[in-house]
Amino acid sequence: MSVLLKKIVDDYNKNVVNSKLSKGEKLYIKVYKMLYKMIIKTEIPDNYTLPPTRTLAQALGISRSTVIKAYDILVLDGLLISKRNSGYQLKPIAPRPIIVPQSNEIDYQQLSEIGKSFLDLGNFNVSNSAENLAFSPGLPPLDIFPISQWKNLTNMYWKEVEFSNLSYSPSSGLEKLKLNISNYLNLTRNINCEPSQVFIVSGSMQSLFILSSILLNPRDNVILENPTFPNVHAVFKGLMANILGVPIDKKGISVDFMRQSKLASKLIHVTPSCHYPMGVKMPLDRRLDLLQYAEENQSYIIENDYEHELNNWDNKLPSLFSLDQRQKTIYLGTFNRILHPSLRIGYIIVPHNLRLPFELMVKHSHRFVSPSIQYVLNQFIEKKVLHVHLDNLITITKERKLFFEEQFNQILKGFGFNLIHSDTLSLQSLVMIKSSIVDKEIVSLLSKNNISVHSFNKSFTNNSTEQGLIFGHCSIAKPIIKNKLIRINTILQEFQSNQKKSLK
Repeated sequence: MSVLLKKIVDDYNKNVVNSKLSKGEKLYIKVYKMLYKMIIKTEIPDNYTLPPTRTLAQALGISRSTVIKAYDILVLDGLLISKRNSGYQLKPIAPRPIIVPQSNEIDYQQLSEIGKSFLDLGNFNVSNSAENLAFSPGLPPLDIFPISQWKNLTNMYWKEVEFSNLSYSPSSGLEKLKLNISNYLNLTRNINCEPSQVFIVSGSMQSLFILSSILLNPRDNVILENPTFPNVHAVFKGLMANILGVPIDKKGISVDFMRQSKLASKLIHVTPSCHYPMGVKMPLDRRLDLLQYAEENQSYIIENDYEHELNNWDNKLPSLFSLDQRQKTIYLGTFNRILHPSLRIGYIIVPHNLRLPFELMVKHSHRFVSPSIQYVLNQFIEKKVLHVHLDNLITITKERKLFFEEQFNQILKGFGFNLIHSDTLSLQSLVMIKSSIVDKEIVSLLSKNNISVHSFNKSFTNNSTEQGLIFGHCSIAKPIIKNKLIRINTILQEFQSNQKKSLK
């Protein structure tokens, strides 16, 4: 028996069965009144389909004609719609007005300081559009993901799964997957770590939130690259850290700036393999200098090894984690960037002294990542599907990056754009704006036309005047890249034309 059918039967038994029919009153009128009250009181959801007449009649122990008559009156009342072969459905009603209290202060006065801090972030730009693939930054070539192989591995899991596997899972992750990730990083990044140091998480944001909760008190200093990921900035800002933005030069985060400014911080977050969004790869001498600075100031380093597969596959540089003799570097990695973001699985390697607090924080908050996804990913690695996919990913990303640059410079010349070429392979490209146009205006304009780009200005931790656009250049095939750039050209021409008309 469905939930709705049971609800109607319970209401009928309570309010109709034990009540007497008034003189001349028919049973179908009683049923009609009962259903009418349920609909008016929104006890039945909007657009919901009522039980079939035969099913409801049998459940109530009455004739089907009685139910049909009750339904028909509700149709005449405008509350139901009779659809051929689909039964009777509640007619959509106009949305009820939402009454908003006059003062937000009254609504939120009982929130914690951190709750209010996240509330103050408002519509901070921290995510991609779920609908617009072109040109969302941070998306890999989604059309090359081996869906059939992933599906086969998923089916294999559910064929072999035992009842015991459906219970709670270890908070740190499945041991086989942790071992395979540690081996994978040993081969690709020369990282030597024990599987016990590896934690399976849903992504970098979860890792940062847990780390901040463990290591930071409100108003503790955190050093961030400036510019940086808006969502990284948002996490630390929401947790009330005092953010110290450090500029980027040709070698990455400026250690000289930190020394000259005498910055002291408990945490330093960096992206050495590929800085977002400027695409700088930190050379070995800067990595060593950064580690020396962290040792002088007793700081933890969070090495967000963003896009390391793209930039260390051929021209390897040692990770900060492998270079750090103090063991105070925390390593973040994710499969969301190389497979697809909807997967929601990544990993973090913590120093030995953070293993217990990190595990307890996960256990008492997020619990664990779905073991079925962990199992499939583990098989994905063991059966070498991941390595084949990475080779394909690198090849396609190189091709689409080059194609995007060529087409962009041809199609969008004359708009005051400067596409910054980078030898670093990345999932996005940076375009500086030389005209007086504000990047947020273009972002908004393109969004209205189902094209997603990000604001360069929003990537800064301070009130920067830098204006630019961040284009994801590889999530879609080359013909679509060209068509979308042509569409942008048309949109911007119309925008400029309307601006000229308004000035006349």
